[in-house]
Amino acid sequence: MKLFLTMLLTALLGACASAPAPENRAYLTPATSLLLPPPERAQPLYRQQLLSAHSKGGEHQLLTVLEADGHKLTLVGLTPSGIRLFRVSYEGEVIRTEQLSNLLGGAALPPVAQVLADVMLSYWPIATWQARLPEGWHLADEGMVRRLTDPDGKLVSEIHYRQVDGEREPVQLIQHAFDYQLQMEKLAP
Repeated sequence: MKLFLTMLLTALLGACASAPAPENRAYLTPATSLLLPPPERAQPLYRQQLLSAHSKGGEHQLLTVLEADGHKLTLVGLTPSGIRLFRVSYEGEVIRTEQLSNLLGGAALPPVAQVLADVMLSYWPIATWQARLPEGWHLADEGMVRRLTDPDGKLVSEIHYRQVDGEREPVQLIQHAFDYQLQMEKLAP
């Protein structure tokens, strides 16, 4: 009995000593990850978009509603017919998810932090990302294109923008490391 209690106590202490991996960690490439920037923004943001995703797994369309109130980011994904697939909120360093995977027809959604990384890479200021990027990584805006490169100068992600009602809006995200593209069509302000 003493041996059992000693083993149990050791296991409990070990569990307390090891910190869980942060939920807000996203991958830039299969081998490189980072912690997402905080969800705070100087200016609130609200967008309704039609996303068309293209990957080796095929093509999918998704309606999204993005709301960033300055303290919290909320992203809701809907089928083109309006059925809710997921709801993600990011506040502080905590990501909360409600996902209705049985409506996806067997198709898996990417990890929530990856979805948030794409959204935030498209809309958040570069300065917000700089402190989070691994050493040697570079994120820069060149005209209407934002590019993320690794320490070897290899292009990892690129986001193409256009001016819509006086604002710079993302219209295409190409993720070279994971081989997918997102076409983004703004539906409402």
